Amino acid sequence: MADSKNIIIGLLVLALIVLLVFLAFRPMTYSSTYSQGDYQPGQMGPGMMNNPGYNYSYGPGMMNNPGYNYSYGPGMMNNPGYNYSYGPGMMNNPGYNYGYGPGMMGNMMGNMMAIYYPESKPVTQDEALKSLANFSSQYGSNIQVEDVMIFSGNYYAVLKDTNSSQDIAEVLVDRYSGSAYPEPGPNMMWNTRFGAGRTTTGAPEYDLNETKKLAGDFLTGYLPGAQVLESHEMPGYYTFDFGRQDIEGMLSVNAYNGQIWVHTWHGPYLGEENITG
Repeated sequence: MADSKNIIIGLLVLALIVLLVFLAFRPMTYSSTYSQGDYQPGQMGPGMMNNPGYNYSYGPGMMNNPGYNYSYGPGMMNNPGYNYSYGPGMMNNPGYNYGYGPGMMGNMMGNMMAIYYPESKPVTQDEALKSLANFSSQYGSNIQVEDVMIFSGNYYAVLKDTNSSQDIAEVLVDRYSGSAYPEPGPNMMWNTRFGAGRTTTGAPEYDLNETKKLAGDFLTGYLPGAQVLESHEMPGYYTFDFGRQDIEGMLSVNAYNGQIWVHTWHGPYLGEENITG
């Protein structure tokens, strides 16, 4: 009886969390092939409990999922912080796990629900870069950090595999806590090497030039006068910096379906750090 009660309470907590995440992330993705009655802006998959929200769960069952699963936050089934779970179940997962940061209302939400005290100060640049270097080493000894960009909310960097000379992942360092973590959004959902995109089948339909055109067409409405400035080819998608004169933001285009995901979690662009290593 007690187990059934705990499961019901857990389901209610999960439903609330899914709803909060859906409301926070729903304006982020756009389809280049949108039509009435088809894909809706902000739609991110079927969701837990058939909720049309944002969901990081892959497999046949929520409580005993043998597939690929992300879970977040200290209050979700007693999960201590930001983590990836690779194993049989969300409630009893003995699989592969990372734990980072303060949980759902902090880093996972990509700075969108961040709350600061008036006296809050950013960590030093040296501290942020050290955190970035330590975190990137988890991807292997052949990883090079490049294209470090500084935003008001975080440091952004691209990780490059020096063996293949390919960009493989995007990572962030929270500018106030100093915590390093994989970038949310396309890096987690579309990345065909380290993210949920590993389940993607078939060949990409869009190359660099085609995705750049999709991004440019989208920007005519999203930020009139903005142009694509720089690009990175990531596994399964392309990431572009954009702006009217200098960099004002970042977006990614899915190489398989042309969907566009705006990186709304960075905050204003502050500059670039010339570092490679």
